[in-house]
Amino acid sequence: MMQRPIIKTVLPGPKSKEIIEEDTAYVTPSFSRYPYKLVVERAYGVWIEDTDGNTFLDCNSGFAVCSTGHCHPEVVEAIIKQSQTLIHMCSTTYYYRVLSQLAKKLDELVPIKAPTKTYFATSGAEAVEAAIKLAMYHTKRQKFISFIGSFHGRSMGTLSLTASKKIHQVGYMRQVLDVVHVPYPKKLRSPFANVIDDESASKATINWIENIIFKTTTPAEDVAGIFVEAVQGEGGYFPAPPNFLKELRRICDENGILLILDEVHSGMGRTGKMFAVEHYGVEPDIICSSKGIGSGLPIGVCVARADVMNWPRGSHASTFSGNPVCIAASLKTIELLENGLTENARIIGDYLKAGLLKLQDKYDCIGDVRGIGLMVGVEIVESKKNMEPAPELRDKIEIACYNRGLLIFGGGGISVIRWAPPLIITQENVDVALEIFDEAIMASI
Repeated sequence: MMQRPIIKTVLPGPKSKEIIEEDTAYVTPSFSRYPYKLVVERAYGVWIEDTDGNTFLDCNSGFAVCSTGHCHPEVVEAIIKQSQTLIHMCSTTYYYRVLSQLAKKLDELVPIKAPTKTYFATSGAEAVEAAIKLAMYHTKRQKFISFIGSFHGRSMGTLSLTASKKIHQVGYMRQVLDVVHVPYPKKLRSPFANVIDDESASKATINWIENIIFKTTTPAEDVAGIFVEAVQGEGGYFPAPPNFLKELRRICDENGILLILDEVHSGMGRTGKMFAVEHYGVEPDIICSSKGIGSGLPIGVCVARADVMNWPRGSHASTFSGNPVCIAASLKTIELLENGLTENARIIGDYLKAGLLKLQDKYDCIGDVRGIGLMVGVEIVESKKNMEPAPELRDKIEIACYNRGLLIFGGGGISVIRWAPPLIITQENVDVALEIFDEAIMASI
């Protein structure tokens, strides 16, 4: 029998409301809470239960973090086993076995042919901060290029690279870093004239970098690195056009610039390959990963060519770098990804996208369906004729899904609904999700 969400109360329920009131009183208001109010009590696989006993089908996996599903039994076992022998001993001062084990495994996995070294962090933002400092140290340069729509973190360094939402920037005055932002290549709402498809958008962006940026405000010889997402996350789940990353690689090679891939959102099997950049046949100099690498535990990594990660002892570190419990979870996560979950992301991702494309044919408010693997974006618009974003309708659909027991998440551009379910999701789960999504759209328009 097909498992479905079970909603027993008006949402949020009475117990949830009590917790929400307490949260409002004592927790920072800066947290980006969703339009719907979900109080999670427990989670397992692709299912989440709230404090009132309602059960939801999770298609955002803790914001693309719980790659192996919630509380995967093998990951839980690895966490318990490690926590019984060593919880923390500060890897920046001491050595322990699992640290080098994960670094060696990452050397095998990352799409960098040269020997690599790994810096361990506790989040994606920390991993990107490490990449920033490393690029500046290695090149002896201080300027960077990033892209409109990018999200690289909210710490002061990564915030300089981030360019997705105004709210991230308001109140923090000038940027810490010298960063120029250029349009990410996409046909939809491109700022460039004569853009008819993603490839022409790519050519326009490359031309802007080489013939405008390099010749005016940002000389190539002063640029330390280009930060880019192979699939923009917060920007709306836009995959890079086929030749775009190759052109960035050429620009970097010709000018002594480091190509830095932020795979915090798109990495660790989510797109049907271990890293999204593998779809493009491009080798970065530095690659950052987090989110799905630890199945929910806080870990991030910055992996670079060994000749690039040439900074001296004490130049960068953190007390919780390479926490052994987090690493144990990561090693088990990678094992599960290699043993079928990455391939499942490819297969089920195609199935999900095909179902969403059918709904696009059915509804005039679905202007675009895009993505790779289990990283799929649905653009909600006023109509296909004008393609104007419809953020209020997007929010209505999101809440209507919640009320029916489906968790998806908006954001990511002006009016995008993002699908990033756990990589264990099945066709049966997708069928249920698409049925609810269909019902939610019908009720919202």
